Amino acid sequence: MKFSIFKQLFQRSWIFTLLGLLVVLALNGCNPSQFKSQAAQVPQLVQNILSDPKTFNYPLSQESPNIFGLTYEGLTTQNPNTGKIEPDLAESWQISNDKLRIVFTLRDGLKWSDGKPLTVDDVVFTFNDIYLNEVIPTDARDVLRIGEKRALPKVRKLDARQVEFTIPEPFAPFLGTIGLPILPAHALEESVKTKDKEGKPIFLTKWGVDTPGDQLIVNGPYKVERYDTSQRIIFRRNPYYWRKDAQGNAQPYIERVIWQIVESTDSALLQFRSGGLDSVAVGPDYFSLLKKQEKQGNFTIYNGGPGAGTNFIFFNLNKGKRNGQPLVNPVKSRWFNTVEFRQAVAYAIDRKTMIDNTFRGLGQMQNSPLSVQSPYYISPKEGLKTYDYNLQKAKELLQKAGFKYNNRNQLVDAEGNRVRFSLLTNAGNKIREGIGTQIKRDLDKIGIQVDFTPLAWNTYTDKLSNTLDWEASILGLTGGLEPNDGANVWSPQGGLHSFNQKPQAGQKPIQGWEVTPWEAQIGKLYIQGARELDEAKRKAIYAETQRISQEYLPFIYLVNPLAMSAVRNRVEDLQFSALGGAFWNIYELKVTK
Repeated sequence: MKFSIFKQLFQRSWIFTLLGLLVVLALNGCNPSQFKSQAAQVPQLVQNILSDPKTFNYPLSQESPNIFGLTYEGLTTQNPNTGKIEPDLAESWQISNDKLRIVFTLRDGLKWSDGKPLTVDDVVFTFNDIYLNEVIPTDARDVLRIGEKRALPKVRKLDARQVEFTIPEPFAPFLGTIGLPILPAHALEESVKTKDKEGKPIFLTKWGVDTPGDQLIVNGPYKVERYDTSQRIIFRRNPYYWRKDAQGNAQPYIERVIWQIVESTDSALLQFRSGGLDSVAVGPDYFSLLKKQEKQGNFTIYNGGPGAGTNFIFFNLNKGKRNGQPLVNPVKSRWFNTVEFRQAVAYAIDRKTMIDNTFRGLGQMQNSPLSVQSPYYISPKEGLKTYDYNLQKAKELLQKAGFKYNNRNQLVDAEGNRVRFSLLTNAGNKIREGIGTQIKRDLDKIGIQVDFTPLAWNTYTDKLSNTLDWEASILGLTGGLEPNDGANVWSPQGGLHSFNQKPQAGQKPIQGWEVTPWEAQIGKLYIQGARELDEAKRKAIYAETQRISQEYLPFIYLVNPLAMSAVRNRVEDLQFSALGGAFWNIYELKVTK
């Protein structure tokens, strides 16, 4: 699923998400207030992100923060308030009676940020040459795969404004899935055709974060004006953006958006309170303080209810080897791949205390991979298994699996090996650091030693998705309404099947990679759910995926925090939601002086 103010995998690939809050830094040695005064004549919005983006190339991106929610649009989009699929770059579409042929008609007069026409040729190029091109390692392809054969749609130009998509079988989530960003053929086509010394398309190195903003050709409401590493990204209004209001005025109204890059949530709070930021995500630590200051600070705290994303702990279940060396210590791999071990860990985590302490009561227990807003979500009342805090149950499961306790009340396996593992998360995220600290304490009560280590974001994600050198981790994924947006998480071949990751294109091979029967079953159910057009039957299919997930626990779900943001009252026309956040409709927002 896709994350934050970005179109949460309406171009969603369930990519990694952050829960960070950030701060304004100086520009060219100036403090934030000086910068804002210098640009006071320009309508602007100052926001915050936790770390630098890793790429400006959408198909190669796997995580947030990223720029693409501001810079790109697709044929369709999903309204986070209504859940409806709405026209975006396409003004309309027609679906054949057999549901296998969909014809989109583009809006007239579309242009790229460099003023060149955006045409059907760009749509055909984007899909045939990039998303459907097996040489390009993109997670976007996972959500386009259809049926057991993982077939891909066929795309062809009909005329100057119409493009046809043909699919091999009915595919219920198609209209939402097709909302992937459209990319500029005139800027990228040559890089796809041209190969480097290793025979790979130079597209794979195109549009890195060192690319000047004026070379990034986009179609969204904003374009990148400037990127200062570890400091800020400045976006400028795209003068060729297609949207206009009812009076014919060009949108967006806000001329400039600034994302400041910092690593301290405490500093973010200070900068918001001093007026340096126009918005800040409201974490549990800061809610009470900010709530008291709403009137004085001239801002409003928006509460969208339970967040759409997930928080979880998970183990590296990969049994494979690289260069003859196991990815995970075989002793620990046996523990992690024992379902009773994972269930025991789930029972040993005191989530109520986690809600009361780390989340300050601003959250609820989480038991499903699907967002509570999704019509396919099933609750514990509907038969979803839960793991309420029960140390005795945890110990019984461990002993059933052959573990035992030594004379120091330490947990050991059948061979006498002390049960101890490392637990990672991203540094600077106080919520995840608090979660990790409590898990370390909770598991100590059942004799397990946890070595908890927060890492820099880039180091952390490299371990999870590239080197696969990790044992256990705390992470989160963004959510949404359509389960198939998580196909790249639940398909065993998916790019975000993180608990048992298959090497992706360009990565070193793995010997002995295995797929368990329950993994394969979830993957098959996702295929069935995508082809089923009857909503009641779809719900039953995805209900079964949730039941299997909760039985075998590839992800041990923790707490679903409330989705809250504080936004200056000078920002008008907000439509806050848990799915879209505060700025999903940024093209129609206004700021007053």
